[in-house]
Amino acid sequence: MENNVKHRIFLTLSILFFLSFSALSASEGADSAEDSFDFSEVMSHHLGDAPIFPLNFGGHKVFEGEEGFDAEHFDVFDDHGKKYHFLGGFDMHITKRVTMMWIASFFLFIIFIPAANLISKNPKRVGNKFASCVEAFVGYLKENVVDSSLEHHGHSYYHYIFSLFFFILFCNLFGLIPSVGELTVAGSDFLVSLGVISATPHSLHTFGEIWSGITPTGDIGVTLALASLTLLIIYATAFSYQGISFVAHAVPKGVPIPLWPLMWVLEFVVTHIARSFALTMRLLANMTAGHVMILALLGFIFMSQSYIIAPVSVLSSVMIYFLELLVAFLQAFIFSLLTTVFIGTVMHRH
Repeated sequence: MENNVKHRIFLTLSILFFLSFSALSASEGADSAEDSFDFSEVMSHHLGDAPIFPLNFGGHKVFEGEEGFDAEHFDVFDDHGKKYHFLGGFDMHITKRVTMMWIASFFLFIIFIPAANLISKNPKRVGNKFASCVEAFVGYLKENVVDSSLEHHGHSYYHYIFSLFFFILFCNLFGLIPSVGELTVAGSDFLVSLGVISATPHSLHTFGEIWSGITPTGDIGVTLALASLTLLIIYATAFSYQGISFVAHAVPKGVPIPLWPLMWVLEFVVTHIARSFALTMRLLANMTAGHVMILALLGFIFMSQSYIIAPVSVLSSVMIYFLELLVAFLQAFIFSLLTTVFIGTVMHRH
C-alpha cells in the first residue's frame, strides 16, 4: 500500500516537471528555431515581474504616435490594438506576482474555510482525511512553532503565524506548478495550427497572463512586505508587554554608561531591522536559486542542441525540482519559526 502511494506521488511530480519542461519549450522553442538561444531572456520571462492590468491614479493616457509617447521608459498596454502608457500620476499596475498571490489566496480560502467548518462542527470527532490533514498541519505549527517559542502567550499569535506559514507555502508551491495559463494558450495555438479552431480566444490570452506560474516569494517586494509585517508585530508586542519602558529596557543590564547610547541604537533599532532584512533575503534567495538552477540546466539543451546533454540536463533538473519541493515547505516553516522566535525575544526584558 505504501509503495503504491509513493509511486503515485512520484508519478504526479514527474508529470508536473514534464509539464514545466513543456512550458519552457513552448515559450522558447519557437524562437530558438530562428534565433540563437538567449538565456537572459528566458530568465527575464520566467523570473521577472511585469504589469498585466493597468491601474493609475492621477495620470492620463498617451497613445502611440502622440507627443510624449515613450515605450522604453514606461509600461506599455494595449487597447484594442492601440498601444498606450500613462503619463504622470501614481502607477499601481497589477503585475504577474500580484495575480499569482491572488490565486494562492483563493486556494487558501477554498481549502481552509471548508476544513474549518468541518472541524468546528464537532472538534472532538475524527474527521475525514481532508480535515484531518489540515488539522495535523495546524496542530504541528501550534505545538512545535508557536507554543514552544511563546509558551502560554502564543494564543494571540496563532492567526498570524498560521496565515503566514500557509500563505508562504502556497506561494512557494504555486511557483513550482507549470504555468497553467501558458500551457492553455499553447494548447489552443496548437489547435489553431491543426485547423480545429480559427483563433485563440482573447479570454485564454488573459488567463495565460493571470496564471503566469511565477513565484510570488521570488520577489523582494513580497518578502520585504512579509518581513515588515513581522517587524511591526515585534515592536507592537514589545510595547504591549513591556510598555513604554521597552525604550529603556532594550539595552541589557550592566552595560557601561558611555556605551549605552550606542547599544540602544543597536538593540532598539538595528537588531530588529537586521532580523527583518534576514527574513527578507533568506526567503527571496532560496526561492529564486532553485528556479535559476532548473532554468539553467534546461537551457543547456537549447544552447547545445545535443542529444547527449538533453537526458543529463533533464535528470539533473528533476532532482533539483524534488529538492525545491522540500525547500518550499522548509522556507515557509523557517520564516514562521523565526518570526515566532523574534516575537518571543521582546516579550520580556533582557
